[in-house]
Amino acid sequence: MFNRLTKNELKSGNPEAFKEVFRVLYPRLKGYCSLFIHNEDQIEDIIQESFITLWEKHDTIKPDKSVESLVFVIVRNRCLNYLKKEKLNNNRVNLDNINIEELQYLYQLDFTNKEEKSVEELLIESFQKAVNELPDKMKLVFTKCKIEGKKQKEVAEELGISLKMVEKHISKSKQQIRKALTLQYPTLLILIAFLIDR
Repeated sequence: MFNRLTKNELKSGNPEAFKEVFRVLYPRLKGYCSLFIHNEDQIEDIIQESFITLWEKHDTIKPDKSVESLVFVIVRNRCLNYLKKEKLNNNRVNLDNINIEELQYLYQLDFTNKEEKSVEELLIESFQKAVNELPDKMKLVFTKCKIEGKKQKEVAEELGISLKMVEKHISKSKQQIRKALTLQYPTLLILIAFLIDR
């Protein structure tokens, strides 16, 4: 998502590059945190702490690696550490709606080879590949609505098709992408849902 120039500026400690990364990723990080935690204040704290960590480690950023993935890994680990701590301390955390096996798998990723790609990076790459394999019209509509963030009505007018057709293309795209990712990562359903339904 971020080009090499932005990564280099971030690595060199440019505050403006840092602000840009925060601006772009904040809405998605908030949605990502909500997969694990339902306390709004705690979500805000985790995101802020994660960006402090990113800033402290900015000189270790590699221009050929995904900054997006790095930030999501930091946030994911903080979420899981919070859940683990709360569960051990006072048993207040409600995990009923979270796949426990998936959480355990994500937590164990901390102990894998650090040079390997993160699960977030692998998922993002597979997601982009699945989008690229969509039929041309479906890919165009999905990209404009779900990646570029345009309104469905705006896309319908731009492409000269009905709003219902836009909705149909998006629905079929989600089905096809979900099927492709689930085949590859059957234990990562909540992350797949996050990528597709954001």
